[in-house]
Amino acid sequence: MTDTADAVADIAVIGAGPCGIAVGVAAAQAGLRCVLFDRGAITQAMMDHPTYVTYFSGPEKLEIADIPFTTAGDKPTRREALRYYRKVAAYFGLDVRQYQEVAAVEGGAGEFVLRTRSRMGEEGVHRARNVVVATGYYDTPRRLDVPGAELPKVRYYFNEPYPYWDQDVVVVGGGNSAADAALLCWREGARVTVVHLFDQLDRGVKPWVRPDIDNRIAEGAIPALWRHRVVEIRPREVVVESLETGERRTLANDWVLAMTGFEPDPSPLARLGITVDARTAIPRHDPATMETNVPGIYVAGVVVSGHDANKIFIENGKLHGPLIAASVALKKV
Repeated sequence: MTDTADAVADIAVIGAGPCGIAVGVAAAQAGLRCVLFDRGAITQAMMDHPTYVTYFSGPEKLEIADIPFTTAGDKPTRREALRYYRKVAAYFGLDVRQYQEVAAVEGGAGEFVLRTRSRMGEEGVHRARNVVVATGYYDTPRRLDVPGAELPKVRYYFNEPYPYWDQDVVVVGGGNSAADAALLCWREGARVTVVHLFDQLDRGVKPWVRPDIDNRIAEGAIPALWRHRVVEIRPREVVVESLETGERRTLANDWVLAMTGFEPDPSPLARLGITVDARTAIPRHDPATMETNVPGIYVAGVVVSGHDANKIFIENGKLHGPLIAASVALKKV
C-alpha cells in the first residue's frame, strides 16, 4: 500500500473523462494541485464508443480552455476526440492516475482520504482537501429485464459491425446509437431488425444519419417494428410483442444489440452522504459552485443530470470545472 500523505491535493477528481479533465485544467489555471483518478484509461467512456463514430457537437463546443480542437471535417471523430483530450492533459501537465479505482472516500472537508486500488490489486492512500465526482454513468447501461437477457449474445455496447456479418441482429432502441448500429451492421452484411417502443426514431438522431436510416427502413432493407418490445430472448430467437395489440411474434436471432441508453447509479453518491433526489436522481448541489450538500464534495459532468442524460453534455459539463476551481480557490484565501 502506498501513502502519498506528504502531497495533499487541493482537489481529487474521481473520473478522467472530458468533464473531469476540465476540472483538472481549471485547477491548474487557478494554481491548485489536482489529481485525477480513473478506473480505466483517460476518457475511457469515449474509448468504448463505436470505432468510427462522428460526434454531434462541433469541435469548438468540445474545446477546453480555448485549446483549439482541429478536425478534418465539420464534426470530430472518435479518434480525433481521443487524441485531443490526451493532448490537453499533456499540455497542462495534469496528474492523471489511470487504472486506479477509488474504492472508498473517508474523512471530511479539508482532510479527505481516498483509498484506491490499481488493476494489479495494489492499494493506495491519497489525501485531498476537496473531492469532485465526475464519473458519468456510461458503465451502467439500462438493461433489458426479460427472460434470457443474461445470455452472452445480448450486448449493451456497440463498437464495430464486423462480428455480425451474415447474422440475424435485433437492434433495440431508436436513438443515435441504435441508428448507427443498425446501419453499420446492415452495410456489413447483417440481417437487421429494429425494435422500438415508440412509433418512430427519436428526434435527436443526427441529421446526417436520419435520411439514411429512414430510407433503409422505408425500402424494407432494415425492418422496423414500431411500438414493440422484446419480451423474451432465446439462444436462437427473440420474442417481441406489439404494445397496441399484444400480438407476439418470434424472430430468428443471433445477437441482440440493446441500444437502450444508460442510467445513473446513485449508490456511490449516497455512500458519500450526498442527497440524491429519489425521482430525478439529481444529486443535491449548488449550481453556482457545484458543491453538494456534503462540504468539500463537488459534482461535475453528466452525473449532475440524473435520469435526464440529454441535459448535460461535454459542451456544458466542461463549464463545471471553472466553477469548482473558483470555489476551492476561495476556500484557500
